Amino acid sequence: MTGPVIWDDKKKVTTNRVTVDPITRLEGHGKIEIFLDDSGNVSNAYWQVPEVRGFERFCIGRKVTELNQITARLCGVCPGAHHLASTKAIDGCYNTKPTEAAFRIRDLFYHAHFVHSHIAHFYALASPDFVCGPAAPAAERNVLGVVARVGLELGAAVLKARAEAQKIQGIIGGKPTHPVMGVPGGVSKAISKDELKEIQGYADNLVAFAETSLGVFKSVVLENKDYVDIIKNPDLYYNEMYNMGLVNAKNQLEFHDGPVRVVDPKGKEHDKYNAFDYLDHIGEGVEPWSYEKFPYLRKPGYKGITAGMDSGFYRATPLGRLNVSDSISTPKAQAAFEEFKGLFKSLGVEGPIHFNLATHWARIIEMLYAAEKVHQHAYDPNMTDQNIKQKDLQAGGRGVGCVEAPRGTLTHDYTCDKDGIVTACNLVVGTTNNNGPINVDTVKIAKALIKNFEVSPGLLNMVEMAFRVYDPCNSCATHSLPGQMPLKAVIRYADGEEFTTLSRN
Repeated sequence: MTGPVIWDDKKKVTTNRVTVDPITRLEGHGKIEIFLDDSGNVSNAYWQVPEVRGFERFCIGRKVTELNQITARLCGVCPGAHHLASTKAIDGCYNTKPTEAAFRIRDLFYHAHFVHSHIAHFYALASPDFVCGPAAPAAERNVLGVVARVGLELGAAVLKARAEAQKIQGIIGGKPTHPVMGVPGGVSKAISKDELKEIQGYADNLVAFAETSLGVFKSVVLENKDYVDIIKNPDLYYNEMYNMGLVNAKNQLEFHDGPVRVVDPKGKEHDKYNAFDYLDHIGEGVEPWSYEKFPYLRKPGYKGITAGMDSGFYRATPLGRLNVSDSISTPKAQAAFEEFKGLFKSLGVEGPIHFNLATHWARIIEMLYAAEKVHQHAYDPNMTDQNIKQKDLQAGGRGVGCVEAPRGTLTHDYTCDKDGIVTACNLVVGTTNNNGPINVDTVKIAKALIKNFEVSPGLLNMVEMAFRVYDPCNSCATHSLPGQMPLKAVIRYADGEEFTTLSRN
């Protein structure tokens, strides 16, 4: 915690402004500003993204076939998501679709990507809060603190499973982190029989590991009454809002290909559309205090930082995806989904689940689903089909690629000319979808926890938990330019002493 925070000997702040900068355990940069009234209670709070990145702009003028490698560099955590969404948009710009063999290879790659990403967030970023405890010393709230409590054996299994998921991505994508597999209408190479045999070994272990992770969540979280009380407290991590996610033809959980489904806070289907038409359904608002846009449903529209039926904000997370899904197509994940729904039904929840900390449980269910999908593909004899590319391609037009990134619905929208040069580009990334909900949650948690100038590192970490549940990727999410870029220049003497500070806000 840095910034204008002054403590007295009773560990109370003696300022009306509390800044948490930098916030921790996320990808990218961000800060939280909390403003107190004269009684020491929270008047408002902001989740702010103080950096700007110009991917949407500097993609213009490039060859459209380069974008699935350029945009993969948005982030080191979810490059697979950007690569696949971009490749699907490139398909559209070339007026084609992947062959059946190429679609299967992409699908295998992508579900392996989901496994590795969910492992990283659950164990390294989220679990310190509930394994070590929200108020544990900051030096212990990290992956090493988690390993110290759950044991080296599980820690080694985490590293092994994540590495194996990435090895599958490397076999298919050419590289595990920044893949190079996507081409218009296909993939760059087929899978050999020897490679498929190797993938099968990894797939067996990933399913077993996902089941282990589900057991860890039950024993560490669900059997801890104090933590369950935090989860189900409606005054803390709870906000009723719309939910968004891809589904298949049966309204089942889907990551790779399908329409976007939206249900309202009560669970009624509010919207369902093909990705190509997303601009008819989604708008992007801006606020002067953040470089991150605020996507919203055009119906009911943008109503500021608020939740509920009349607000256009929506949740696009593992929890949101389960809320829009009627079922899951793989047996082990479906059983876990039924248990998940059953527990909340016993608490009187009939429709969507709005207890945001349940997102961590949803993430483990998704990990199991993705591992089962990897396993299904690994043992599919058609996976070595060599018909992996479409022929006679013609560039020119608009393509929209949409997938579920681990962090939310991800849309790449490109237009190119007949020479394949990009003339327009728009990205709506997973975290950007959740910018509004994150701000709503941050304000609610801060107001509930901070009273009478009493602020502690543990309470501030619980405020951070409001954004951490969304697994935000701010490197991906910062595209907006609301007004001038804030600049600060500190001019110092040769000995380092400050002479003056010039700023533009």
